[in-house]
Amino acid sequence: MPLDIFYPDRFHPRALLPLCQLASCPSILITSILIATCFSSLGSAQQEKASAIVESSINKSDTAKPFALPQSMGGNAHRTMIGSADHQFPLVVVRGTPYEMGFHLGRAFQSEMRTFVPAALAGIQKELGVDRAALQETWARSAAYADDRIEQELAGLSDGSGLPLGLLQSMHAVPLLMPYSCSSIAAWGNATEDGHLYQTRNLDWSMEVGAHEFPMIVLYIPTQGIPHVVPTFAGMIGAHTGMNMKGIALSEMGDASQKEAPYQVHAPHFTVLFRTMMYDSDSLSKAISIFQSHPQTKRYHYVFGDGQNELGAVKVLAHSPEPEGKRVIVWKDNDPRDEFAPNVLSCVVYNDEGRGAFPTLKQQFGKLNGEKLVALANQIPIKGGNVENVVYDATALRMWVSYAKGEKEAYQRSYAFVDLKQVDANKDGTPDLSQ
Repeated sequence: MPLDIFYPDRFHPRALLPLCQLASCPSILITSILIATCFSSLGSAQQEKASAIVESSINKSDTAKPFALPQSMGGNAHRTMIGSADHQFPLVVVRGTPYEMGFHLGRAFQSEMRTFVPAALAGIQKELGVDRAALQETWARSAAYADDRIEQELAGLSDGSGLPLGLLQSMHAVPLLMPYSCSSIAAWGNATEDGHLYQTRNLDWSMEVGAHEFPMIVLYIPTQGIPHVVPTFAGMIGAHTGMNMKGIALSEMGDASQKEAPYQVHAPHFTVLFRTMMYDSDSLSKAISIFQSHPQTKRYHYVFGDGQNELGAVKVLAHSPEPEGKRVIVWKDNDPRDEFAPNVLSCVVYNDEGRGAFPTLKQQFGKLNGEKLVALANQIPIKGGNVENVVYDATALRMWVSYAKGEKEAYQRSYAFVDLKQVDANKDGTPDLSQ
């Protein structure tokens, strides 16, 4: 299907529904079943068809390549688990250049990627009404404005996992075309019991896609750049949230509506821009500067926090369709211009899309900590689509994370805690970040 499908008069009528509303979409529901049960619950004819889709995508990677792969490979990956009992999630520490980190990551999550990505993409394509060529062109146009390190990592991810690069690029183009709604809170200084900066991120996306059945937390230790952690899903290296080891924490909330399609793709998507910001930002000022130096794709809110250098956070409105001067607005704490004023506080910024965070923030001001922010994150998700929740302590470099599982959403499940300074994935007795 040609790319002109992205013009409004030809756009698939449901393509831009918020993903939390896609529970009634049979194609996505079928994809979820394929993913969550590895096809075991389908009839034999359906199993055959689903397996054929997956295998045809995978087998394309087995054809002879007209180029040489790197002859030597540095870097490494070590995979471990965080949490306990039924609330354990895989965490992998990868080292090297972007390509090397991608390669080792692909090897470490090869099984999950080969199960999840082809089936999920097939269902999403059907729902969007687009083919792979359109998705790949969308990715190519956006990637032309984005960080080459991410393209290099994707190439490594393809070679390590055995999945075609085009398939992975297509999967990473999906967030450029689909909106979703989320929430985030940052509190620090006098608002918290220990002065640390705590930041939440609710990912309210689609339970039907089944990504939550394939959690992947990646601690990147690049040859050049700042180490950073990205809680994501198998095969997805764009960051919908993350934190680097300089204490920069990043969260996002989607605001784009269906009527504004087609979206601007001649810009890096925020999931790629977040990786750039984590690679290169050692302060909140630097993070904002990097963000403002790039064009924007569509309407979003963001919360950017700094738990160490400048100890503070901002809320950002970035609405690319707006005229110059209204396109990017930065609010600090207790800002009378904030869209939620007068419901603002010192040492707090938040965007919960009106789901009731402020009374709790006001009542617990001065007593907020990781556990209280976990409870507050559980209070404000969009129920029916709460795929993942994360709370960062960006001062002490700790995090709490929960993924949905089966029919239970993230807010209904226990969180796994990890002190990133103590992670020893290779079990050599020395924390990975100290090496």
